[in-house]
Amino acid sequence: MQTKSFALLMRSPLAGVFVALAVIFTLSALISPYFLTSYNLSVIARGLAFVGLITIAQSMLMVLGELDLSLGVVGGLCGVISGILMIRLGFDPYSSMLLAILLGACLGLLNGLLVTVLKLHSLVLTIGTAGMFGGANLVLTRGVAITGIPREIQVLGRGDVFGIPAPFLIMLAALAIATFVMLKTPFGRYMYAIGNNQAGARMLGIRVDRVRLIVFVAAGAIAALAGVLMVARLGTAQPSIGDTWVLAPIAASVIGGVATTGGIGSPIGAIFGAGIIAIIENIIVLFGVSPYWQGIVSGAIVVLAISFDAISRRYLRHDA
Repeated sequence: MQTKSFALLMRSPLAGVFVALAVIFTLSALISPYFLTSYNLSVIARGLAFVGLITIAQSMLMVLGELDLSLGVVGGLCGVISGILMIRLGFDPYSSMLLAILLGACLGLLNGLLVTVLKLHSLVLTIGTAGMFGGANLVLTRGVAITGIPREIQVLGRGDVFGIPAPFLIMLAALAIATFVMLKTPFGRYMYAIGNNQAGARMLGIRVDRVRLIVFVAAGAIAALAGVLMVARLGTAQPSIGDTWVLAPIAASVIGGVATTGGIGSPIGAIFGAGIIAIIENIIVLFGVSPYWQGIVSGAIVVLAISFDAISRRYLRHDA
């Protein structure tokens, strides 16, 4: 029975990235005596939560064959808006967070409409909208953090539940919902069909543009959730929130088996990929390597992951 279960696991599309994550986790525990401390594991989990939310959103779009480079900026802008609503306008903190998440959904809708109605390429488009949203962030804040975030919501970013960071649990809940929708519902099957062959999906009667719009909206809302949770964690609405949420989610998705061409992968695999990157970056910190090297490592991981994905897809097409 155990042999059969192991064989099924190895045949799973997630087997490779799961084994890689397990190996990297084990090696990290062996080379650093501080890696398995409860404090360090909590640091990894809390940091993974925010990048993980963006990764979930990005992986959903990548399954459709889309790519949104503005997700990190959307998270940062919505985090700042939540701070403005709370501090400058006196709104209730939880209402402010919900309104900021709604704004994220609206920004996702804007991206989706520009892609579906004007037939713009999502990668090129979102480079432009990222600049727009980032500029709006600086205009609203003038580059200065908004302080005085109420303590009652800081627990969402700083608190723990039975020793597990609250943002990590929120990320797991978002992962569970996204995975259920994508793997267990007709809507999810539509997403994979569109990613595999958009023209074929239209011939089957799937409302392709409606599905794409909904996913862009969901991705924007998830990115905004990451932003408001980061505000809760920091206790301030920093205009720099989201600046580092661009490369890592793409690399994590590709490492986790999400194809850059669409139609293949899942948010679970993408989160495994995010875990691999988080552990590697943590080990760099534990060994006292300059934090500036983290950018080099993240960039190198992106290049290697996308290169491997492109080579493997080319090989599979040739083999077929």
